Amino acid sequence: MIKTSASLLACNLAQIALEISRCKKSGVDWIHVDVMDGVFVDQITYGSPLLKSVRASTDMFLDVHLMVEDPTKQIKLFAEAGADLITIHAESFCNISELLKQIRKLGKKAALAVKPMTPIETVFPYLELCDMVLVMTVEPGYGGQAFIPETVEKIAKLRKTADQLGLKDLDIQVDGGINEKTADLVKKAGANVLVSGTTLFKAENMKQVCDELKKPV
Repeated sequence: MIKTSASLLACNLAQIALEISRCKKSGVDWIHVDVMDGVFVDQITYGSPLLKSVRASTDMFLDVHLMVEDPTKQIKLFAEAGADLITIHAESFCNISELLKQIRKLGKKAALAVKPMTPIETVFPYLELCDMVLVMTVEPGYGGQAFIPETVEKIAKLRKTADQLGLKDLDIQVDGGINEKTADLVKKAGANVLVSGTTLFKAENMKQVCDELKKPV
């Protein structure tokens, strides 16, 4: 089943509770929270206090993407703030296996992300510790970027490997430049969780766009 995750990077933060409510009414499945530290990527976004406020305003599934240099100290903070899933980066300075295990011990789903230029084989040793792998389809740090076509092959290779290992329930998430056109490319390759920011939040009819993104191929 295809799921959509709405990236708060593209919403009106001054009306965040209303924006999240609009997502729920439109059939969006998850809310995607990009956490940036100004080191791993240039931008600085939100901390765990904002997530705690979001959690208090909705029962939607909260998908937290830690784009930080060292996520070690952040895992517990975001778990306690109400995250349902926590994604760390393969390129971060941390003990990947231990952090994925820690996320699960805290009762949350664990995920590992890779940047567009990082070989997808980097995540293979950790797949059994993951509930999801996030394949970045743009360079992380900024919303509204153009989709990188070369990432489609990485998605297909990841899905094939997961299936060969018997991990058929592994979610594959994509983030960056996802719209009605690029959605078909990534879904055909094996992705089933589509992060969308600008396409959803700037749409005149969010439900119509959400339905299109979730349409099977």
